[in-house]
Amino acid sequence: MEQIYMNKLNTSTEIDIKRSTFISYIARTETEDEAKQFINEIKQKHKDATHNCSAYIIGENALIQRADDDGEPQGTAGIPILEVLKREELYNTTIVVTRYFGGIKLGAGGLIRAYSSGAAEAVKTSGKVYLVPMVPTMIVLDYTFTNRFEHYLEQEKIEIRDQQYTDKVTYQLLVSQENVDDVKNELQKITSDTFTMTTSEVEMAERTLV
Repeated sequence: MEQIYMNKLNTSTEIDIKRSTFISYIARTETEDEAKQFINEIKQKHKDATHNCSAYIIGENALIQRADDDGEPQGTAGIPILEVLKREELYNTTIVVTRYFGGIKLGAGGLIRAYSSGAAEAVKTSGKVYLVPMVPTMIVLDYTFTNRFEHYLEQEKIEIRDQQYTDKVTYQLLVSQENVDDVKNELQKITSDTFTMTTSEVEMAERTLV
């Protein structure tokens, strides 16, 4: 399963439903302590709110999942927020939906829809990214092959971090782990196996989820 996370580090949205105002906050939280701290910060910010309901998922395997109705009828606030996180497959993410009551009761179904909508809007506004294992790769080859190789890189959308020109051309690339062998095979074709290729330790890089 892809490791999917929210994109912008902190985002808030606001919707009004039957005179009640729902303000949704979303944050990337790497630990449960960070999640609790974020929730407390929002509660302090909105001390006068009717409710500050929340949910979070921590860990790429979603081992830690918590939901809090904060005084709303059981199951009408925290769980709907949590379900949005689960549906969007978001990890290490916390959502707090603050409600200012407007005088009109929404009923259980209305509350579930309202908190779900608030959480979903926060996710939409934030955007999502996924983490991809990437391999820093150094390629050294003769000038003769640069045009064909760079055309290949452009086609495959492989990032060139740096280029150095001496008696040969040195490329510093960031290649997805699953494509390292493909790059090597292509270089063998282009250069008749007259290149050098060195890889470094895998690192995780964020890519926008379309």
